[in-house]
Amino acid sequence: MITVFGSINMDLIATTARLPKPGETVAGTGFSTAAGGKGANQALAARRAGASVHMAGAVGSDSFAESALALLKEAGTDLGLTKTVDEPTGTAHIIVGGDGENVIVVVASANATVSESDAASAIAGMSPGDTLMLQLEIPAASVEKALVEAKRKGIRSIVNIAPLTAEAARLGRMADIVIANETEFELLAGKSDIAGAEREAAMRRLHGETGQTVIVTLGAEGVVAVHEGEVHRAKGLTIEPVDTVGAGDTFCGYLAASLDMGLSFADALRRAAVAGSLACLKPGAQPSIPLASEVATHL
Repeated sequence: MITVFGSINMDLIATTARLPKPGETVAGTGFSTAAGGKGANQALAARRAGASVHMAGAVGSDSFAESALALLKEAGTDLGLTKTVDEPTGTAHIIVGGDGENVIVVVASANATVSESDAASAIAGMSPGDTLMLQLEIPAASVEKALVEAKRKGIRSIVNIAPLTAEAARLGRMADIVIANETEFELLAGKSDIAGAEREAAMRRLHGETGQTVIVTLGAEGVVAVHEGEVHRAKGLTIEPVDTVGAGDTFCGYLAASLDMGLSFADALRRAAVAGSLACLKPGAQPSIPLASEVATHL
């Protein structure tokens, strides 16, 4: 069983031929809304991958709340740990360029109310061997409380250190599995502009210091990981991306679900990489998350 302790948002998405430069206004080509939030995205990905999933977080008492939870409900996610508060539901304001790249501004709102007591409640219903998934769109103190409680109970913890915050490096080192992109890993490593063999050496050093599994996603280049002393690599699919929003969250959710289902680490990594690629072929974060059957077809 997987519990995702994290954010729930509505995504407000504008598309344009190219991303604007600082201070520049460009014409948009479209607008849409979609359920999002890194926590909710990863929960839906894990659920679509075949896992039993509980979502712990917060939404507001506004009109966005129902839409933000709709796909999670449809997928059969347990929302018993999701509370409603007197704050707006969190939002992400996303601009997607013609090449599929994006810029995002996240407004926490209800997500900022997710507390240490909520962390304790989420962990209380878990058992040794379960999986806890975390990201950094809720307060750092709540993430830390969840990590401490998970370790005490023998629960496997996975932290995706996104978005980058002042606490990211410290919290990332507390998890059994840490997932970062290239930029985020540089914060963990304490060094910028590292790649290739130098990045792998830094991953090995971190793994040796903490004993944790270290995973770095590399976009079109796939993913590299250090797990139980060995380096693993996996490739996704060769694609022309439509929208990369949600690809990282899809990877995280599929990885957690695959490990929870008992797949080997290498097989889980490959399955997650393929799922992340498929998520780039449709617009929106949650609508683009593939079903397990779609991923199986491409493995």
